[in-house]
Amino acid sequence: MALTSHTAPLTTAQATRLREVLEDRGYEFEEKPYTLYAAKKGKLNVAVYAKGPKVLIQGKDTEDFIRFLLEPEVLGEAKLGYEEELDPEMYTPHFGIDESGKGDYFGPLVIAGVYTDTPIARALKATGVMDSKRIASAKRIRDLAAKIREVPGIAVSIVAIGPERYNEMFASFGNLNRLLAWGHAKVISNLAGQRPACPRALSDQFARPDVLARALKQQGVEIQLDQRTKGESDIAVAAASILARERFIDWMDKTSTSGGVVLPLGASAAVVDAARQVIAKHGMETLAKVAKLHFKTTANVRGDSNTSGMDSA
Repeated sequence: MALTSHTAPLTTAQATRLREVLEDRGYEFEEKPYTLYAAKKGKLNVAVYAKGPKVLIQGKDTEDFIRFLLEPEVLGEAKLGYEEELDPEMYTPHFGIDESGKGDYFGPLVIAGVYTDTPIARALKATGVMDSKRIASAKRIRDLAAKIREVPGIAVSIVAIGPERYNEMFASFGNLNRLLAWGHAKVISNLAGQRPACPRALSDQFARPDVLARALKQQGVEIQLDQRTKGESDIAVAAASILARERFIDWMDKTSTSGGVVLPLGASAAVVDAARQVIAKHGMETLAKVAKLHFKTTANVRGDSNTSGMDSA
């Protein structure tokens, strides 16, 4: 599949150098909102945005432009086509795990995991898989999730803990990180059942490494466990983040429709207002079925002045 769009960060000096390269090669410049400059030649468009700065390249000659102009003459390094050499671990067999809903008052906590190897990782890369936090559109999340599930050889596990069950489990664990660790370990265990030969699991780090390691031991799974912040830079973790987000937004949409109250994301003032609408329509007991009650938001909903003993997320 030919590359027709590419974004790359630039330094100010690189943005200046790129303009010189474009001028030397006869690109036509035009003004576009939010850009330092924009230029085109034939069917190729190049826009350098002030925020970043960053360059957006679009058109059927995108790949040649990156290989023969951007990388050698502006960036000074070749990356396109060398991802496997630059990050070989991403293309070896492993599980990637991530979650969605952790910071949202309404909705479930969803933990998802994906098994990848070299062909799967390449296929996911080609579909445009990236960290779900960088994707604003629910439609795009759902489109990518569908493509992820269609990749030959992929294995997927999703553990969705609805608010009612979440509140019970939180009371039992007494700590969000231990609850998260249980969910991550459960997903790894499920994936290990599907791909028992897989040697390694990578999780986006959410607590001290030993918290998840203990939970995994309790599941009886022996596997190399890696944890790192910004784990979504790994293609398997990024794919897991998309699948988790899809399950989360599907629950939010369905519950908003069935309950007659739009449930907002996050834990803002709009969330407090929505929670009060839920109580007014369906009673206080219903809040436990749609919300994570240990958030400080619950005290705001009830109008309590004392919020001690409650976590914000």
